[in-house]
Amino acid sequence: MTKTLRGLLGLLGFLLVWELFSRSGTVPQQYFPPPSTVLLRLAELLGDRNFLLDVIASVLAWAIALGIAIAIAVPAGLLLGSVRSIRVATRAIIEFLRPIPSVALIPLAIVLVGAGPETKISLAVYAAVWPILFNTIYALDEIDPVMVDTARSFGLGRGRVMFTVALPNAAPFVLTGIRMSAAVALILVVSTEFLAGGSSGLGNFVLDASSGAGRMDLVLAGTLVAGIIGYLINEALELLHKRGLRWSTVDREAA
Repeated sequence: MTKTLRGLLGLLGFLLVWELFSRSGTVPQQYFPPPSTVLLRLAELLGDRNFLLDVIASVLAWAIALGIAIAIAVPAGLLLGSVRSIRVATRAIIEFLRPIPSVALIPLAIVLVGAGPETKISLAVYAAVWPILFNTIYALDEIDPVMVDTARSFGLGRGRVMFTVALPNAAPFVLTGIRMSAAVALILVVSTEFLAGGSSGLGNFVLDASSGAGRMDLVLAGTLVAGIIGYLINEALELLHKRGLRWSTVDREAA
């Protein structure tokens, strides 16, 4: 049985259990509609221009946030992983900032950058930086010192060793960190749209659908779209990992 077939069977089993539970009467269907209803609403939403604009707004914010996080975390990780004195000097502040929940910073972000798209992008960047940063640092720690010493014995300077030895060996770890951060960034974008409000985005759509009459079918349809987007992003990055880093033998726990 192929991996795809097993996945489809698992998905069908989940939907069947959901359908049976929803129709059992344990919970009123208006609060927990069956997947047949939710999927019908989802099909209708895919033809709704306003909903598609909300999806585009969330995906665009996610892409910007992840790009900024990569641009910050990879160079910072290379610096902290290769210069021990800087790593020791910054360890306390990094360990202080890392556990702070990004959603707890929503009021501060609104004050500093306003209530527009900048808020969700800023918070998503903050949350997405850490997995990439620590995976990059870990990757440099795992480099075989013999490889570095050999490169230096051939007269290569610190910069060339970094680009010809460190970066190729760190690439699988960095890409794994990016995969983790991609999911985190999407979660933060949608969560911030929901909690902080706004004029567009999947989170704002879910917020509007849950207020007033409380259309749970629309809420779950919007949630499914967020899950599908996250799944497609992860599959795309996994494919990039397999095709772009075929030589890698790293055991990726996030796979």
